[in-house]
Amino acid sequence: MGRPLACSASSSELARPDPSPPQWRLGWLSPSYLREFPADLFVYLGSGLPEDSGTIYWAVDATHGGELRFGSGDGFNFVELRTLMVATDWGNDRSMGEMALAGHAKALLEWHESSRFCGQCGAQTVTIDVGRRKQCTSDSCKKKIYPRVDPVIVLLVVDKRNDRALLSRRSRFVPRMWSCLAGFIEPGESLEEAVRRETWEVTGIEVGQVIYHSSQPWPVGPGSMPCQLMVGFFAHAKSFDIQVNKEALEDAQWHSREEVEKALTFAEYEKAQRTAAEKVSQMCRGVEKGTSFSTDFNVESGELAPMFIPGPFAIAHHLISSWVNQGASI
Repeated sequence: MGRPLACSASSSELARPDPSPPQWRLGWLSPSYLREFPADLFVYLGSGLPEDSGTIYWAVDATHGGELRFGSGDGFNFVELRTLMVATDWGNDRSMGEMALAGHAKALLEWHESSRFCGQCGAQTVTIDVGRRKQCTSDSCKKKIYPRVDPVIVLLVVDKRNDRALLSRRSRFVPRMWSCLAGFIEPGESLEEAVRRETWEVTGIEVGQVIYHSSQPWPVGPGSMPCQLMVGFFAHAKSFDIQVNKEALEDAQWHSREEVEKALTFAEYEKAQRTAAEKVSQMCRGVEKGTSFSTDFNVESGELAPMFIPGPFAIAHHLISSWVNQGASI
């Protein structure tokens, strides 16, 4: 679970104009492959557009129930969702649609796995509403359980007077990667209050105006949180002396617009996508059997750059690039 079934490109797709990286797509299977799987393992994802003949999409956790058998060179393999995120061309609408479906499926299936028992009485739960809900089996409870979404604020603190932005590093980051601040929302506080509190707690900087930018689902969070909703903001700093909370961050520094712009033109983004796309293609063609998914795809190594920021699969990238490109209007 957590690794979508991916498919390598067909022979027609392989005739791509060089030097574009290979394309991947989700490995959709016909019902004949899934006869051994119990009906209650299936989760409804939605139906396709009329041009897709109204195809109905379902997800199933292949670690339970039946067994999927593929031979070498069948063109299918289970690939970590994070790897597919890096391998995706984010300017391609088809790829974006496939990624959205994969993330939706992963979030729902992991929620199913973590909600097998009722949190109110401890009894087992059963799947209802084509996998979109669960319900407690206890006659005295019958509690309905809904998919969980955990909101997270992602914020870029801006010093408008000196034309610079506050970027931070966590200890788990690869070398030279800097990103936005981020944190969970506490019970009873608004999104804007969370932005101000988080900034003060981890950097000692006071924030005034808070401006909403965009949001992004993040179905690759910790196992206890199968789907996070990243909500992105700009925040205008009212104070500027940084007091780093070392329990939360490794470092935090102000960076000029010129420094951040150089990080955005970092050539490793294209290299990272190509590397991941080639790996996915090789795996689906059976070239690299036995590869460790979690360790062999460190494609954002940060080589050759003094600093870089997360790739376009992360909302932090779009917050930072918006600030660089829109100038003083933010």
